[in-house]
Parts: sequence; structure tokens; C-alpha cells
Amino acid sequence: MELGLVGLGKMGGNMRERIRRAGHTVHGYDRNPDLADVHSLRELVGKLSGPRVVWVMVPAGGPTQSTIDELAGLLEPGDVVVDGGNSRWTDDEKHAGELAAKGIGFVDCGVSGGVWGLENGYALMYGGDEDDVAKVQPIFDALKPEGDFGSVHAGKVGAGHFAKMVHNGIEYAMMQAYAEGWELLEKVDSVTDVREVFRSWQQGTVIRSWLLDLAVDALDEDEHLDGLRGYAQDSGEGRWTVEAAIDHAVPLPAITASLFARFASRQEDSPQMKMIAALRNQFGGHAVEKK
Repeated sequence: MELGLVGLGKMGGNMRERIRRAGHTVHGYDRNPDLADVHSLRELVGKLSGPRVVWVMVPAGGPTQSTIDELAGLLEPGDVVVDGGNSRWTDDEKHAGELAAKGIGFVDCGVSGGVWGLENGYALMYGGDEDDVAKVQPIFDALKPEGDFGSVHAGKVGAGHFAKMVHNGIEYAMMQAYAEGWELLEKVDSVTDVREVFRSWQQGTVIRSWLLDLAVDALDEDEHLDGLRGYAQDSGEGRWTVEAAIDHAVPLPAITASLFARFASRQEDSPQMKMIAALRNQFGGHAVEKK
């Protein structure tokens, strides 16, 4: 099938390549002309046959809103817009309503996989009406990992981004636990090779995971993370997870504490945050701050 893809950064560019490898046609637009196949949203829409599917991979908030506003004036009834960025689920409901007024469908899709998704596939969580999801399904199938899992129609509009938000909240807590354990091991005199302790956990333990593998990769690059500043940014989804927990009276002590720990990293050079920063760089290509 044909797809219009808006936003060709670290995620979007690799997604374009994976979809093409599956035999689909992708017309990509980006503000950077060196990355783009077409040079305007109007040109992108004109390249597609109906019913059109346009996948948006731009930052949440204003950039997503302005992109959807422009597409609403270019697309036709029966077309579908997919928001694959990290939008808040409440924005999905607003966007779906705005597009529905013009007969255009809307699907929200949480995407996980970072810089490794091109080869390993992307975990996908999407929300929307069955008919709209069906129009996008060949693209979901191209992006997901091989096998029976890694892709889910989570529910109605907003469900995909809500599921991805909770996923990211859990990710915060898991990274924080590894970071705290690493700092404690580094602190004591009796443990002389913390990196190899972490490596030993990769087989046969109940805490083995891909995040643990990435922690070992980071320690192989910089054994004591001396080259990193103990500062870790938050994407916003951790905050939204905690806010949703408050709204629904669901206790999230581990996730909430991990979010607050990132705030603490901005006040001092936290050793734990060196590991958090290193892990975010390993799995998502997120920028780190050097000393």
C-alpha cells in the first residue's frame, strides 16, 4: 500500500526504511529537505491514492496540532490520519473530533523501539475505530516485530497513547531500580568489578532484561560512567502517568519516585542519573550531557 509519512527524524526515518523493506510505498515529508521525498504536505497528499493514510511522527503539542490542522484541509472523507508521536491521550480525542467533522478517520499509535526498531521491529499500541485501523493494518504489520506479539489494538481513540504512556512509566521505574543497584555496588569496597556483576545477571536471573543488556553495553563503553553528567531529562509521559494515577486514585509509588529522582538530577550530579542517561542513549539515541 501507499503511505504518507510526516517527520523523518531518528524514529520516522528508520520507520520509512522498514516499511519500504516490507514492499510498501512511502512518501516522506520533513522540514529538512535533505531527508524529504516531497517538499510540502500538499505535495505529499497529492502523491497518494485514496483512501489515503498519512502517518504523523512529529513532536507532541503544537507541531502535531499544526500538522493535523493542515492535513484536515488537504485530505478527503474516508482518508485516515495516524498520530504515531508521543501525544497525550486527551489530545487524541480532540484531534479525532476535529477530523471526524470532515469525514476523516483518526488512529493514535504508541510506538516503542527507539533506534533499534529498524532491525528488531517496533512495538505498537493503537486506538481507533475498527474500520480506520483496518486501513492502516498493512503498515502495522510491516512495522511490528516478527512473531505473534508486539502489536495490539488497545481500544478506542486515545487507548494507544495511554498504553504507551503507562509503558514509559514502567520503563522509568525499571531504569531507576537498575541505577540504584549500580550506585550501591559502586559505593562499597568489597565489590571490585561492578560491570561484571551486571554482566553476570544477564543469564539465569529473574532481573535479566533488554534494559540490563543495554546497561552492560553502556558500562562497556565507559566502565564507571565517568564521562557523563548525572542529569536525565523526562519526556513528559512519566508526568502524565503520575497525573493519570492521581485522577484515578491508583497508587504508583515506584513510578512516581523514579520521576522525582529525575527532578533531583537537575539539582546535583547524581551518580544514578548517569546510568539513566546512559540507558536512554543506548535504547533511544537520546542525547547525553558530557562533563
